[in-house]
Amino acid sequence: MCRLLIDRTMTEKSHLVEKRPKGLMQQLASVFVLLAVAGFMVLNAHQAQAQSRLKDIVDIEGVRDNMLIGYGLVVGLNGTGDSLTSSIFTRESLVGMLERLGVTAQGAGLSTKNVAAVMVTATLPPFARQGSRIDVAVSALGDSKGLLGGTLLVTPLLGADGEVYAVSQGTVTVGGFQAQGAAETILKGVPTSGRIANGGIVEREINFEMSSLNSVRLALRNPDLTTASRIKKTVDAFVGVEVTTVLDPGTIELQRPTGYNDSMIALLTEIELLRVQPDMIANVVIDEQSGVIVMGENVRINPVAVAQGNLTIRITEQAQVSQPQPFSNVGTTQVVPRTEIAIDEGAENRLAIVDGGVTLQDLVNGLNALGIGPRDLITILQAIKSAGALNADIRVM
Repeated sequence: MCRLLIDRTMTEKSHLVEKRPKGLMQQLASVFVLLAVAGFMVLNAHQAQAQSRLKDIVDIEGVRDNMLIGYGLVVGLNGTGDSLTSSIFTRESLVGMLERLGVTAQGAGLSTKNVAAVMVTATLPPFARQGSRIDVAVSALGDSKGLLGGTLLVTPLLGADGEVYAVSQGTVTVGGFQAQGAAETILKGVPTSGRIANGGIVEREINFEMSSLNSVRLALRNPDLTTASRIKKTVDAFVGVEVTTVLDPGTIELQRPTGYNDSMIALLTEIELLRVQPDMIANVVIDEQSGVIVMGENVRINPVAVAQGNLTIRITEQAQVSQPQPFSNVGTTQVVPRTEIAIDEGAENRLAIVDGGVTLQDLVNGLNALGIGPRDLITILQAIKSAGALNADIRVM
């Protein structure tokens, strides 16, 4: 009996021991599943951030802006307009405008300074229809001091073909001002230029029927063969048939598939949200005026040794006064120059070896360790490129 109880107790304990690991394994399995899902989500989020929508990296041929320009007059200025004696074109324009309105001003002694000649510019967006409004920019052409409080008179805006596509008029909004006194002048912003929000009315449309097209061309904003091939694979896989052809690194032709009943606009709407990973060419962009350097992540260099040293000569002038002894009858007070010259040859700078195939971060860290500023870095990068060790293109702005 005792042996049966002992066997039964041991059996129950063994069951308990077996059940505990089973629950623990289930919990661990759940944790691993959650970690795997979280890692998958993070990976997908990283990939989604690295990819770009098709509409953000290509332009559709024919869908473009058009530049407009016009010449007009701004009136109502508070004495800050053009001087009619020096700005002859302002005077002739004012006389011509008055004559068109039935006022004879030829030969009159006009001396107003409330009028300014301006250039009016605007951008005609694609598919703009008659009656729609656009913003216009107004810039002084003569010696006007400011356009604050002025009103632009009716000004036709011409396209590159010489045709009138819009007409502008309205009150000019200026973000700057100028205040001048006898001894001081305060200037904020640019008072000789301004804008008129919705100041232009479209009068002529540019006809472009996209819905009836059977094919369109997609122009890459950054031409690249790898990116063009990725776009082709993505679009063809989405449509299910081959509808794209890579014509060159910057152009892809899209054909409307056979049996597709919808218009080209519907097809473009479906594919413009597709995500593609664009490829980047290794470039180093340098702005010598501001000293700004921008390097892409694919910039690599071959093994090269870099040394940088500057020769600095500092000359300091200190004038000293030499005068005779007290109560002396001879000698005069003289100013004696004293010159101190200090030369720094950069002897503390050392030769540094940059290993081949380093990343952008390694290159920047190595050059920063040498104490190199942006100006010297520009010269070093150009020298490395001349030596054939920089595997990237240098573009100087």
